[in-house]
Amino acid sequence: MKFERIGNICRVRNGYAFKSEQFVDAGVPIIRISDINSNAVKSKNAVRIKYNPVFENFKIINGDLLIAMSGATTGKYGIYNSDEVAFQNQRVGCFVIKDEEKLSRQYLLQALRFLKPVIERKAHGSGQPNISGTNIEDLEIPLPSLSDQIQIANILSKAETLIEQRKQSIALLDELLKSSFLEMFGDPSKNNKGFPFTELENFCSVIVDCPHSTPVKSDIETNYPCIRTSELTDGYISWDSMQYLDETEYKKRTLRLIPQAGDIVYGREGTYGEAIRIPATHKFSLGQRTMLFRPDLKKTNSIFLWAMVRSDFVYRQATKKNSGSTVGHVNVKDIKQFQILNPPIELQIQFAQLVEKTEALKEQYKNSLQELKNLYGSLSQRAFKGELNFPTKTS
Repeated sequence: MKFERIGNICRVRNGYAFKSEQFVDAGVPIIRISDINSNAVKSKNAVRIKYNPVFENFKIINGDLLIAMSGATTGKYGIYNSDEVAFQNQRVGCFVIKDEEKLSRQYLLQALRFLKPVIERKAHGSGQPNISGTNIEDLEIPLPSLSDQIQIANILSKAETLIEQRKQSIALLDELLKSSFLEMFGDPSKNNKGFPFTELENFCSVIVDCPHSTPVKSDIETNYPCIRTSELTDGYISWDSMQYLDETEYKKRTLRLIPQAGDIVYGREGTYGEAIRIPATHKFSLGQRTMLFRPDLKKTNSIFLWAMVRSDFVYRQATKKNSGSTVGHVNVKDIKQFQILNPPIELQIQFAQLVEKTEALKEQYKNSLQELKNLYGSLSQRAFKGELNFPTKTS
């Protein structure tokens, strides 16, 4: 398949250095790098300037493809999707297709997604991330027939749509759990159901603080992950930044208590207030700035306590006790005294059963999401290496 230099089929137009003292409350929006988000460009929050024909050469219209050319987000891109004409700011690039009978705009968008890591590497060559229009124009992409370009763009776009739908399904399951909690237990801050409150320490058989030393990580992945505050994300363990220990370090960090499945790990410093339940998959230990609650199962349900600890009601209690200045910090003594709603254990178990069913479905959705991402990645690789071919139509 023929490969073509982007500059031969498309020009990357630079923006204009608008002066902030010229900004007005009402006027033509100026699209800056901050207005490019989630592969889309919007004028809703854009600064504005009075119309001047001098700026006509930097006009942006609905459907224009833009890219950030400097700063930490160099390489992010998006399509301008407003009927309101806008102007293009400095360090924002606009792709001007020379002949739309040779290059599909949607195909170019997919090509940019594929080239984004390359653009990022070129931009981070030295100092402040920065890339020129010429640098982008020098990149090459396969250039099949226009009909094949449209087919490739449609296939990849459909895969992306399925990915977004799966993400939305996962988000809806999270919302279901939040609404179910409120339906069953009410808003704890109002306590319109009249349940009693109990201090957190009365719900736990054990509460321990983390070892006050930096874990010595292993050079290889082991069966001994160490949970730090960076691994506490939206109620679940984030494995992206996980550090692993060797067996000796694991034993050293678990002398006081060996974490077990169902225990709750709580972040008490930095981004305090987040919590996860330990799964029965690895031999876990605690990193710095965390602590562990072991629920007393005669008094409470582990899943209910986890949900309660993560609630806005408990987070507000933590915020009131925040003793940090630049870095948030909640003392162990104050955490033990958090007020926890104490509904009947039978109701807690009902909620836990709902959570377990929802989590099983959520896990299926996550696996499906990963498969869709892998599919998109594979199709994109084949398409932009010139390996995705379509049969020639015969009359």
